[in-house]
Amino acid sequence: MRIAVIGAGALGGTFATLLAQAGHDVTVTARGAGLAAIRERGIRLEGGFGKGQSHPTALERLTETPDLALVCTKAQDAEAAIGDNAAVLDGAAVIVIQNGLDGVDTARRLLPGSECFGALSIIAANYTEPGLVTVTTAAPTYLGRGSGPADQATRHWQAVLAEAVPTQAIDNFVGAQWTKLVVNMLNALPAITGLSVQSVVAHRGLRRIMTLSMREAVRVGLGRGIRFGSMQALGHRRLRVFALLPVWAGQVLPLMMRARMGTVPNLGSTLQSVRRGQRTEVDHLNGVVVREARLAGTAAPVNTRLTALVHEVEQRGSFLTATEVVERFSRSR
Repeated sequence: MRIAVIGAGALGGTFATLLAQAGHDVTVTARGAGLAAIRERGIRLEGGFGKGQSHPTALERLTETPDLALVCTKAQDAEAAIGDNAAVLDGAAVIVIQNGLDGVDTARRLLPGSECFGALSIIAANYTEPGLVTVTTAAPTYLGRGSGPADQATRHWQAVLAEAVPTQAIDNFVGAQWTKLVVNMLNALPAITGLSVQSVVAHRGLRRIMTLSMREAVRVGLGRGIRFGSMQALGHRRLRVFALLPVWAGQVLPLMMRARMGTVPNLGSTLQSVRRGQRTEVDHLNGVVVREARLAGTAAPVNTRLTALVHEVEQRGSFLTATEVVERFSRSR
């Protein structure tokens, strides 16, 4: 099958390599040093899925319509990336593998002739250098669309992806996006402090802030009438209970997530962007909680502050210490 992967970073490089190893004809889009490295040496994969290498066709823009396209860019780059390739993408099946809430809707709007799906990947991977991806946590990917049961088309593409990458078709994909959004509250504090996710969760003060941001995200989702989807042992009932817990008890959630990561430092995608000097997707993570809170007629002060601090780090080019972060939140009470 002809499969295009738009955005050959950490996730895109992982999917491209595993799909090529499964026998598919893979084309990737990339730019700059990444494009040059892939053309010269291919994509090297290390870590959780084992060692592998692929030599996909590497282009700045697609030139032919694939059977299936995976959009693996950062959330803030999705519209431009899809738009750049719309002339050949429209009519292909498209799976948006992305954080945030808006990717599938963006694809539907720009590609009216395509069947569009969303995928939520729990794979943790570091884009170590151009053309090299290290998977720190090998985990499932969840595929679906809409708020109803997984349909036949979803199950078809799940079977295709599952030949290469552990993939499950899920019901209530929109609810699962919100569940993943809660999980993605892990990202901001590493980007602010430069610490791994495991180190942030191990720090009592930072873990408290992370718990507050997660609880706030759940409460905003409930205020928007969301029924959270099930993934990674999280679901609507458990998250509703979590939203009611005092902060000291709710800290079991980030501690549980840390335990699943193992000991290899998980940098989080937002910290990786900061280290590369790239714009982060914080506005589509913590920032989208703030947006949805406004739509629900409420506020999200914790995620408002975290969004601002990530932008501060982006602008100043240096991290805050854990003590500075805790003090900032103490002053904002």
